[in-house]
Amino acid sequence: MKISTKGRYALRLMLDIALNEKEGEPVRIKDIARRQELSCKYLEQIISALHKAGFVRSIRGPQGGYLLTKAPSQYTAGMILRLTEGSLSPVSCLDGEKNRCGRLEECATLLLWQRLNDAINQVVDTVTLQDLIEWHHNRNADNTAEE
Repeated sequence: MKISTKGRYALRLMLDIALNEKEGEPVRIKDIARRQELSCKYLEQIISALHKAGFVRSIRGPQGGYLLTKAPSQYTAGMILRLTEGSLSPVSCLDGEKNRCGRLEECATLLLWQRLNDAINQVVDTVTLQDLIEWHHNRNADNTAEE
């Protein structure tokens, strides 16, 4: 499993909104694109999916943009990645609720894939957007201290 640019950019987009929304003022896509050095058009596609899922709300008008609908602590990386990526399973036989693989009974590697899947889910489902905010602030404090 490899996280696509869509998944990576969705996390960066959500983090940017969380870091830059101040007192209910929306964050504009063009400002996010500039800060993140990403295509505005590509971010518009991603924000559309986030908006449809109810992760962000839009404010129209010249001072419009996007706001998170919940506190950063209520979003996990897993929520955002599954919205943009679909399944995070390392192999297709673990995608659904029930494994329907014809080799299920004799598959010697299934335990490995299950453990990997569990590890991935444990990480992405416990790291929140709030954690990413704190990591961002800590990295910036470390970088400032080194200068």
